[in-house]
Amino acid sequence: MRVDAHHHFWDPARYSYPWMVGDVMDPVRRAFTPDDLRDVLVAAGIDRTVLVQTLSDLDETREFLRLDADFVAGVVGWVDLTSPKVGDDLDELLAGPGRLIGIRHQVHDEPDADWLLRDDVRRGLTTVQDRGLAYDVLVRARELPAAIATAHAFPDLQFVLDHIAKPRIVDGVDAAWSELMPGLAAAPNVAVKLSGIVTEADWSRWTADDLRPFVEHVVEWFDTDRVLFGSDWPVCLLAGSYGEVLAGLQAALPELSAAEQELVYGGNAERVYSL
Repeated sequence: MRVDAHHHFWDPARYSYPWMVGDVMDPVRRAFTPDDLRDVLVAAGIDRTVLVQTLSDLDETREFLRLDADFVAGVVGWVDLTSPKVGDDLDELLAGPGRLIGIRHQVHDEPDADWLLRDDVRRGLTTVQDRGLAYDVLVRARELPAAIATAHAFPDLQFVLDHIAKPRIVDGVDAAWSELMPGLAAAPNVAVKLSGIVTEADWSRWTADDLRPFVEHVVEWFDTDRVLFGSDWPVCLLAGSYGEVLAGLQAALPELSAAEQELVYGGNAERVYSL
Protein backbone atom coordinates (compact mmCIF):
# COMPACT_ATOMS: atom_id res chain seq x y z
CA MET A 1 0.00 0.00 0.00
CA ARG A 2 1.37 3.42 -1.00
CA VAL A 3 0.55 6.07 1.57
CA ASP A 4 0.72 9.85 1.50
CA ALA A 5 1.33 10.51 5.20
CA HIS A 6 0.56 14.23 5.15
CA HIS A 7 -2.07 16.32 3.40
CA HIS A 8 -4.82 18.79 4.24
CA PHE A 9 -8.30 19.95 3.34
CA TRP A 10 -9.66 23.42 4.07
CA ASP A 11 -12.34 25.95 3.20
CA PRO A 12 -11.58 29.69 3.69
CA ALA A 13 -15.29 30.46 3.30
CA ARG A 14 -16.00 28.59 6.54
CA TYR A 15 -12.86 29.02 8.65
CA SER A 16 -10.22 31.70 9.11
CA TYR A 17 -6.68 30.32 8.76
CA PRO A 18 -4.10 32.49 10.57
CA TRP A 19 -1.28 31.20 8.36
CA MET A 20 -3.10 31.94 5.09
CA VAL A 21 -2.02 35.58 4.86
CA GLY A 22 -0.66 37.73 2.05
CA ASP A 23 -1.05 37.69 -1.72
CA VAL A 24 1.40 34.80 -2.02
CA MET A 25 -1.28 32.49 -0.63
CA ASP A 26 -3.84 33.40 -3.28
CA PRO A 27 -3.21 30.23 -5.37
CA VAL A 28 -4.48 28.08 -2.49
CA ARG A 29 -7.05 30.48 -1.04
CA ARG A 30 -10.05 28.33 -1.96
CA ALA A 31 -11.75 25.19 -0.73
CA PHE A 32 -9.86 21.91 -1.16
CA THR A 33 -11.96 18.78 -0.67
CA PRO A 34 -11.68 15.00 -1.17
CA ASP A 35 -13.05 15.44 -4.68
CA ASP A 36 -10.09 17.67 -5.54
CA LEU A 37 -7.57 15.07 -4.38
CA ARG A 38 -9.07 11.75 -5.43
CA ASP A 39 -8.02 11.77 -9.11
CA VAL A 40 -4.63 13.25 -8.20
CA LEU A 41 -3.94 10.27 -5.94
CA VAL A 42 -4.98 7.80 -8.63
CA ALA A 43 -2.62 9.44 -11.12
CA ALA A 44 0.23 9.30 -8.59
CA GLY A 45 -0.44 5.68 -7.62
CA ILE A 46 -1.25 6.54 -3.99
CA ASP A 47 -3.70 4.22 -2.23
CA ARG A 48 -4.27 5.80 1.19
CA THR A 49 -3.59 9.08 2.96
CA VAL A 50 -3.23 10.69 6.37
CA LEU A 51 -5.31 13.86 6.76
CA VAL A 52 -3.70 16.44 9.07
CA GLN A 53 -5.25 19.33 10.99
CA THR A 54 -4.71 22.93 9.88
CA LEU A 55 -6.39 24.76 12.78
CA SER A 56 -6.35 24.78 16.57
CA ASP A 57 -10.02 23.96 16.50
CA LEU A 58 -11.84 20.86 17.73
CA ASP A 59 -14.64 21.40 15.24
CA GLU A 60 -12.25 21.02 12.30
CA THR A 61 -11.07 17.69 13.68
CA ARG A 62 -14.64 16.54 14.23
CA GLU A 63 -15.48 17.43 10.63
CA PHE A 64 -12.40 15.64 9.30
CA LEU A 65 -13.42 12.49 11.16
CA ARG A 66 -16.89 12.67 9.59
CA LEU A 67 -15.62 13.08 6.02
CA ASP A 68 -16.73 10.55 3.44
CA ALA A 69 -13.36 9.89 1.80
CA ASP A 70 -12.51 6.24 1.33
CA PHE A 71 -8.81 6.94 0.74
CA VAL A 72 -8.28 8.67 4.12
CA ALA A 73 -6.85 5.98 6.40
CA GLY A 74 -6.67 8.21 9.46
CA VAL A 75 -6.78 11.74 10.83
CA VAL A 76 -4.10 13.61 12.78
CA GLY A 77 -6.31 16.06 14.62
CA TRP A 78 -6.06 18.76 17.26
CA VAL A 79 -6.97 19.00 20.92
CA ASP A 80 -5.89 21.57 23.48
CA LEU A 81 -3.10 19.70 25.25
CA THR A 82 -3.13 22.27 28.05
CA SER A 83 -6.81 21.76 28.85
CA PRO A 84 -7.85 19.91 32.01
CA LYS A 85 -10.41 18.08 29.84
CA VAL A 86 -7.98 16.89 27.19
CA GLY A 87 -8.76 13.27 28.08
CA ASP A 88 -12.48 13.82 27.62
CA ASP A 89 -11.87 15.54 24.28
CA LEU A 90 -9.75 12.66 23.05
CA ASP A 91 -12.28 10.09 24.21
CA GLU A 92 -15.02 11.94 22.34
CA LEU A 93 -12.98 11.99 19.12
CA LEU A 94 -11.99 8.34 19.48
CA ALA A 95 -15.60 7.27 20.06
CA GLY A 96 -17.01 9.08 17.04
CA PRO A 97 -16.91 8.34 13.32
CA GLY A 98 -13.66 8.15 11.40
CA ARG A 99 -10.29 7.14 12.77
CA LEU A 100 -8.18 9.44 14.92
CA ILE A 101 -4.54 8.31 14.73
CA GLY A 102 -2.63 11.27 16.10
CA ILE A 103 -2.60 14.81 17.46
CA ARG A 104 -0.74 17.90 16.25
CA HIS A 105 -0.32 21.50 17.34
CA GLN A 106 1.44 24.35 15.47
CA VAL A 107 4.26 24.54 18.01
CA HIS A 108 6.39 26.77 15.78
CA ASP A 109 3.74 29.49 16.06
CA GLU A 110 3.94 29.62 19.86
CA PRO A 111 5.85 32.64 21.23
CA ASP A 112 7.58 30.34 23.72
CA ALA A 113 10.27 28.18 22.07
CA ASP A 114 10.00 25.84 25.08
CA TRP A 115 6.23 25.38 24.82
CA LEU A 116 6.65 21.60 24.63
CA LEU A 117 8.39 21.63 28.03
CA ARG A 118 5.45 23.20 29.89
CA ASP A 119 3.94 21.04 32.64
CA ASP A 120 0.42 21.35 31.23
CA VAL A 121 1.62 20.36 27.75
CA ARG A 122 3.46 17.38 29.21
CA ARG A 123 0.27 16.28 30.98
CA GLY A 124 -1.53 16.51 27.66
CA LEU A 125 1.13 14.46 25.91
CA THR A 126 0.82 11.81 28.61
CA THR A 127 -2.89 11.61 27.80
CA VAL A 128 -2.14 11.27 24.07
CA GLN A 129 0.29 8.46 24.89
CA ASP A 130 -2.22 6.72 27.16
CA ARG A 131 -4.77 6.70 24.32
CA GLY A 132 -2.28 4.96 21.99
CA LEU A 133 -2.06 7.90 19.58
CA ALA A 134 0.96 9.39 17.80
CA TYR A 135 2.04 13.00 18.20
CA ASP A 136 3.03 15.01 15.13
CA VAL A 137 5.77 17.54 15.92
CA LEU A 138 5.53 20.79 13.94
CA VAL A 139 8.66 22.79 14.76
CA ARG A 140 11.53 24.70 13.21
CA ALA A 141 15.13 24.81 14.42
CA ARG A 142 14.17 27.26 17.19
CA GLU A 143 11.97 24.64 18.86
CA LEU A 144 14.16 21.59 18.18
CA PRO A 145 15.90 21.60 21.61
CA ALA A 146 12.52 21.35 23.34
CA ALA A 147 11.39 18.68 20.87
CA ILE A 148 14.53 16.64 21.55
CA ALA A 149 14.03 16.84 25.31
CA THR A 150 10.36 15.90 24.94
CA ALA A 151 11.05 12.89 22.71
CA HIS A 152 13.53 11.54 25.25
CA ALA A 153 11.14 12.25 28.14
CA PHE A 154 8.38 10.18 26.46
CA PRO A 155 10.14 7.06 25.12
CA ASP A 156 6.83 5.20 24.75
CA LEU A 157 5.11 7.91 22.71
CA GLN A 158 5.44 7.76 18.93
CA PHE A 159 6.53 11.16 17.61
CA VAL A 160 6.40 12.09 13.91
CA LEU A 161 8.40 15.15 12.85
CA ASP A 162 6.58 17.11 10.15
CA HIS A 163 8.31 18.75 7.18
CA ILE A 164 11.80 17.72 8.38
CA ALA A 165 11.56 20.70 10.79
CA LYS A 166 11.40 23.24 7.95
CA PRO A 167 15.07 23.96 7.22
CA ARG A 168 16.04 27.00 5.15
CA ILE A 169 16.36 25.12 1.87
CA VAL A 170 16.03 28.41 -0.02
CA ASP A 171 19.36 29.47 1.51
CA GLY A 172 21.07 26.20 0.64
CA VAL A 173 22.17 25.66 4.24
CA ASP A 174 20.68 25.82 7.74
CA ALA A 175 23.43 25.52 10.35
CA ALA A 176 21.17 25.37 13.40
CA TRP A 177 18.98 22.71 11.78
CA SER A 178 22.00 20.62 10.77
CA GLU A 179 23.43 20.82 14.28
CA LEU A 180 20.24 19.90 16.13
CA MET A 181 18.51 17.32 13.94
CA PRO A 182 20.86 14.41 14.81
CA GLY A 183 19.85 14.83 18.44
CA LEU A 184 16.21 14.29 17.54
CA ALA A 185 17.03 11.38 15.26
CA ALA A 186 18.86 9.74 18.18
CA ALA A 187 15.48 9.15 19.85
CA PRO A 188 14.21 5.85 18.39
CA ASN A 189 10.58 6.84 18.96
CA VAL A 190 10.79 9.68 16.41
CA ALA A 191 9.95 9.24 12.73
CA VAL A 192 10.13 12.02 10.14
CA LYS A 193 8.03 13.06 7.16
CA LEU A 194 9.66 14.06 3.90
CA SER A 195 6.91 16.61 3.45
CA GLY A 196 6.64 20.35 3.09
CA ILE A 197 10.10 20.53 1.54
CA VAL A 198 9.45 22.30 -1.75
CA THR A 199 7.81 25.24 0.00
CA GLU A 200 10.99 25.77 2.03
CA ALA A 201 12.88 26.11 -1.27
CA ASP A 202 12.51 28.77 -3.97
CA TRP A 203 8.89 28.25 -5.03
CA SER A 204 9.44 29.19 -8.66
CA ARG A 205 12.89 27.75 -9.35
CA TRP A 206 13.54 24.79 -7.05
CA THR A 207 15.00 21.57 -8.41
CA ALA A 208 15.77 18.18 -6.91
CA ASP A 209 19.36 19.35 -6.51
CA ASP A 210 18.18 21.98 -4.02
CA LEU A 211 16.35 19.36 -1.96
CA ARG A 212 18.94 16.59 -2.14
CA PRO A 213 21.43 17.68 0.58
CA PHE A 214 18.63 18.05 3.13
CA VAL A 215 16.85 14.84 2.13
CA GLU A 216 20.06 12.84 2.16
CA HIS A 217 20.93 14.10 5.64
CA VAL A 218 17.49 13.12 6.93
CA VAL A 219 17.76 9.61 5.51
CA GLU A 220 21.27 9.29 6.96
CA TRP A 221 20.13 10.40 10.42
CA PHE A 222 16.83 8.50 10.61
CA ASP A 223 17.50 5.62 8.20
CA THR A 224 14.82 4.38 5.85
CA ASP A 225 12.79 2.62 8.54
CA ARG A 226 11.75 5.96 10.12
CA VAL A 227 11.18 8.11 7.03
CA LEU A 228 7.71 8.71 5.54
CA PHE A 229 6.59 10.30 2.29
CA GLY A 230 4.11 13.17 2.63
CA SER A 231 2.94 15.54 -0.10
CA ASP A 232 1.75 18.44 2.08
CA TRP A 233 -0.95 18.95 -0.58
CA PRO A 234 -2.44 21.48 -1.21
CA VAL A 235 0.21 23.69 0.43
CA CYS A 236 2.69 22.17 -2.02
CA LEU A 237 0.75 23.70 -4.93
CA LEU A 238 2.44 27.00 -4.13
CA ALA A 239 5.63 25.47 -5.50
CA GLY A 240 4.54 22.61 -7.74
CA SER A 241 1.90 20.05 -8.63
CA TYR A 242 1.45 16.83 -6.69
CA GLY A 243 3.26 14.93 -9.43
CA GLU A 244 6.13 17.41 -9.51
CA VAL A 245 6.55 17.19 -5.74
CA LEU A 246 6.56 13.41 -5.82
CA ALA A 247 9.05 13.31 -8.71
CA GLY A 248 11.29 15.89 -7.03
CA LEU A 249 11.43 13.89 -3.83
CA GLN A 250 12.16 10.66 -5.70
CA ALA A 251 15.04 12.37 -7.50
CA ALA A 252 16.38 13.88 -4.26
CA LEU A 253 16.41 10.61 -2.34
CA PRO A 254 19.53 8.46 -2.34
CA GLU A 255 19.26 5.20 -4.25
CA LEU A 256 16.88 2.92 -2.38
CA SER A 257 16.24 -0.79 -2.66
CA ALA A 258 12.75 -1.99 -3.49
CA ALA A 259 12.22 -2.90 0.17
CA GLU A 260 13.36 0.55 1.32
CA GLN A 261 11.04 2.25 -1.16
CA GLU A 262 8.12 0.23 0.21
CA LEU A 263 8.93 1.50 3.68
CA VAL A 264 9.28 5.17 2.73
CA TYR A 265 6.21 5.22 0.49
CA GLY A 266 3.85 3.29 2.74
CA GLY A 267 5.17 0.70 5.14
CA ASN A 268 6.50 3.17 7.69
CA ALA A 269 3.26 5.16 7.71
CA GLU A 270 1.28 1.96 8.27
CA ARG A 271 3.49 1.02 11.23
CA VAL A 272 3.95 4.47 12.81
CA TYR A 273 0.25 5.33 12.68
CA SER A 274 -1.05 1.75 13.05
CA LEU A 275 -3.09 2.17 9.87
